[in-house]
Amino acid sequence: MATAVAFQVAVSAPAGSDRGVRISGIQGSNNLSFGNKSWIGATLAWESKAARLRHVNKLLCMSVQQASKGKVAVKPLDLESAKEPPLNTYKPKGPYTATIVSVERIVGPKAPGETCHIVIDHGGNVPYWEGQSYGIIPPGENPKKPGAPHNVRLYSIASTRYGDSFDGRTTSLCVRRAVYYDPETGKEDPSKNGVCSNFLCNSKPGDKVQVTGPSGKIMLLPEEDPNATHIMIATGTGVAPFRGYLRRMFMEDVPKYRFGGLAWLFLGVANTDSLLYDEEFTSYLNQYPDNFRYDKALSREQKNRNGGKMYVQDKIEEYSDEIFKLLDGGAHIYFCGLKGMMPGIQDTLKKVAEQRGESWEQKLSQLKKNKQWHVEVY
Repeated sequence: MATAVAFQVAVSAPAGSDRGVRISGIQGSNNLSFGNKSWIGATLAWESKAARLRHVNKLLCMSVQQASKGKVAVKPLDLESAKEPPLNTYKPKGPYTATIVSVERIVGPKAPGETCHIVIDHGGNVPYWEGQSYGIIPPGENPKKPGAPHNVRLYSIASTRYGDSFDGRTTSLCVRRAVYYDPETGKEDPSKNGVCSNFLCNSKPGDKVQVTGPSGKIMLLPEEDPNATHIMIATGTGVAPFRGYLRRMFMEDVPKYRFGGLAWLFLGVANTDSLLYDEEFTSYLNQYPDNFRYDKALSREQKNRNGGKMYVQDKIEEYSDEIFKLLDGGAHIYFCGLKGMMPGIQDTLKKVAEQRGESWEQKLSQLKKNKQWHVEVY
């Protein structure tokens, strides 16, 4: 039980676009109940964002240290028994009313924008698999359809099926607050800000949230071969599903899934302060150097080989020979993030293929046919 509490308190994660998670400060001390168990909340009334971030990082470090002592037991194990993933258990016309557990900012003061890690208590009633998404219906009226609720916004789930409390009762989202600035005045226009991301980021423990889903199959983690290679490419909050994969591989003690392959994460963000879940990923790197690789593309801090800004496609090109050999050997490759990431990545892969004397169109077709190619962009 001590292990679970250590991780519960340490719940602090990233946020992204209106499809991601966002975190805000939590005032006061909070004790929330999950059935017979209690979630002990820490007092998070800090004088400054910098102080709050230091506290969050300290808690996260505590959780990482705890994990380094051995993998964490999870329950209930019957979450492993389903042969097919749950799909659309709750639909937009009949959503599930869940409860906000915590909302935490997980980026530093120099990060452009705010990203939050949001933990939601679904009481075990909306189970999901790694790589799926939840739909969130923000409160209020749809401005385009007077009298009707807002449309559903999809967010990639940033936890395993057991949640950050390892008991199958919560889910986590990674959300970036969508903010609009008037190009003429340079001032924020709240009337045009993202409705759902701001609702999530402004939420407090105990607030209710309307949940639909889970949805999605394309990003499910193939587990038939526990020794497979998985290449994960993310920009910003697109790292959400990969956090779930990696916790399942390296943090949780899952009897039916003993990962012995290679997981290789490429994460593209603006700068060091924008890195999401960096402590967790670095911990895996230290504990499992033969099974995990972690490469960062920091566009505002690093230069590519041509002297330009470093983006994930530049990192892919840097390791292109290895990546193509792994793909030829059956590796799975995943992409998650904003739609704008894909054209640059596709151009890079095509250029590399041509340099190798291969047809990228034929190679891509074969990867899709073999179900090695997984893309979720928004």
